[in-house]
Amino acid sequence: MTTPQTARSVHLVSRPQGEPEPRDFRVVEEPVAEPAPGGILVRNRYISVDPYMRGRMRDAESYIPPFRLDAPMEGGALGEVVVSRSEMFAEGDLVLHNKGWREYAALGEAEARTVDPGRVPSETAYLGVAGTTGLTAWVGLFDIAEMRPGDTVFISGAAGAVGSVAGQMARLRGAGRVVGSAGSRSKVDYVRDDLGFDAAFDYHDGPVADLLAASAPEGIDVYFDNVGGEHLEAALHSMRNHGRIALCGMISQYNATEPAPGPRDMFQAVSRRVRMQGFIVMDHTDRMPAFLDDVGRWLADGSIRADETVVDGIENAPGAFLDMMRGGNVGKMIVRL
Repeated sequence: MTTPQTARSVHLVSRPQGEPEPRDFRVVEEPVAEPAPGGILVRNRYISVDPYMRGRMRDAESYIPPFRLDAPMEGGALGEVVVSRSEMFAEGDLVLHNKGWREYAALGEAEARTVDPGRVPSETAYLGVAGTTGLTAWVGLFDIAEMRPGDTVFISGAAGAVGSVAGQMARLRGAGRVVGSAGSRSKVDYVRDDLGFDAAFDYHDGPVADLLAASAPEGIDVYFDNVGGEHLEAALHSMRNHGRIALCGMISQYNATEPAPGPRDMFQAVSRRVRMQGFIVMDHTDRMPAFLDDVGRWLADGSIRADETVVDGIENAPGAFLDMMRGGNVGKMIVRL
């Protein structure tokens, strides 16, 4: 394969105030870098767009550095090695890495890992249910929230990438009842009828506390939080004694220009002896082998779905991100290059 001299990448050109807009991004044609000795050049096939990227658009200290302005953005990607100067990788290898948002990526040996496309039904699963997305759901449910068979589990953002996987995993591990929230009637139907949740509701239909109480009248043992805000407050009021909350994300607050107030009546956490813990999946990569044992088996026997929303073209990556942030995806949002 002939490597082109130039290729496209997406730059962040301004830091959004509130909801990001198309003008905050620019698609740039730039030279394709040669890999350094020991490195590789990868032609990206697919890139991932994810809610956490909104935080990297702020110039603020966090668990991961902010995106630089007027430089290629970063994120999960799956691609093919087209030039190798490394003994660890051969041309043609399929690799995962974090230099997405571009058509070609020059990487060091430590920045990529090979994957076996024959282990999963579709190679894109490595960006979703068999990758960081799935690991996030698995760690959050089973390590952080310590879900047990028979538990009633509530998952917010249940039609999204992580939420849709978490609900299925809870069911497969023996949850007594799985409840989800979503942002439209069609997503509620998808979560309940296609993913096998026992109940689901559209959070636009009324106070979340009332909708959750109707869906889980005997209370909940585990809350997997992707949304924060009103959802977290409602979960606290529905918690059984010694309930557990895994704080994965708070997408309801990512575009806020001022700090959001915390849930009201936090004494509920005291009186019900609730344990609440935030987590970042990159702290748990040592759990990948055990996770892949589970998810590989579930994918092989068809007991877990890996739904995706796919957008074509690097030029449409900013739009895919904006659509995902507005809830326009079902399952994992992926850009195909």
